[in-house]
Amino acid sequence: MSTPLSGPPGGPDSAERITAPLRVPNPALLRRVGLGRVIRMGWLAVAALIAILALLLGLSALQLLPRLHNPFAEATVDRSQPALLRSITPLSRYEAASGSFQVIVDLAQRSSFLPPWIEGTDTLFVGAGTDIAFVDFSGLKGKDVTVSPNRTRVTITLPPAQLEPAVLNVKQSYVFAQQQGLFNRIGNFFSSNPNNQQHVYVLAQEKIQAAARRSPLVAEAERNTTAMLTGLMRSLGFQQVTVFFKSS
Repeated sequence: MSTPLSGPPGGPDSAERITAPLRVPNPALLRRVGLGRVIRMGWLAVAALIAILALLLGLSALQLLPRLHNPFAEATVDRSQPALLRSITPLSRYEAASGSFQVIVDLAQRSSFLPPWIEGTDTLFVGAGTDIAFVDFSGLKGKDVTVSPNRTRVTITLPPAQLEPAVLNVKQSYVFAQQQGLFNRIGNFFSSNPNNQQHVYVLAQEKIQAAARRSPLVAEAERNTTAMLTGLMRSLGFQQVTVFFKSS
């Protein structure tokens, strides 16, 4: 009598069942894969954004789109109040000459105890301004104008020419160079003083005023006033016109 053969282990006729163990994915590997996908998607988004911006700029340059404005550009808003008229002064004078001046202000501010590289300021300022010479007619009286009996000669006596206060042209004036000590730089960083250049401006205006006094501006004003009055009086029929200026 033959013995039936049993099938291989695990076969349909086997009484034992072999089960293979399940493989659990490595969490670190999953995190790396997910992070890589996020990075790739981020780079793709950045590349797409750059491509869109380049396309828009190209179309704007070719005037196929409205011109793009810089969204980060600064805007200046003037919030000043309207100018206030303080007074009106009637003028009875003849502005006979004007002079333009340029001065160099070399100002050094030092501390008594500290070296200049710690505390001190050196400023080289170029100042430009004007001054006007005029003759005041408001004080003229009848005795200051003498006419000959035959009305052919006239003599006019005037006050001396004067100088207006010099005016500094802030648009043409500028700081050429400036060196500051360490403490001055720190102080300017933490505080803003709008009057830190006022002393330099005042010095420049005073130097222009002094230069105008030394200049021939007053003498030129008196010559121009004499020429103006001579032409005016001769147009009125006077043949000889004499103009005197009182001593200052």
